[in-house]
Amino acid sequence: MKTTKNNIWNFNQEIEAEVCGEGVERKIMAYADEMMCVENHFKEGAIGALHHHPHTQITYIVSGQFEFEVDGEKKIVNPGDVLLKRNGIEHGCVCLKEGILLDIFNPMREEFVK
Repeated sequence: MKTTKNNIWNFNQEIEAEVCGEGVERKIMAYADEMMCVENHFKEGAIGALHHHPHTQITYIVSGQFEFEVDGEKKIVNPGDVLLKRNGIEHGCVCLKEGILLDIFNPMREEFVK
């Protein structure tokens, strides 16, 4: 099942993951025009290529370990750590230990649901 816009109840086990890169799968958990919640599953060694977009993004590290680069600065992050990435700032990551990232976007990422 794919998540639909403005859906109140969204059960993880019912949401289909989509492959969005080698070793990376995405689940769109919930969204409305002004906000989106996305769960990203990374295999060890998978890369989230450097990119930027016109959305403010908060990333919560659920599990695993990642090396993130944000605006040219690199740091290793672990479960419980959080990153704030303002719109237009270049960012990306390498998964050091298999894990899950939870992303919140404002506004929602329309290209994710097309």
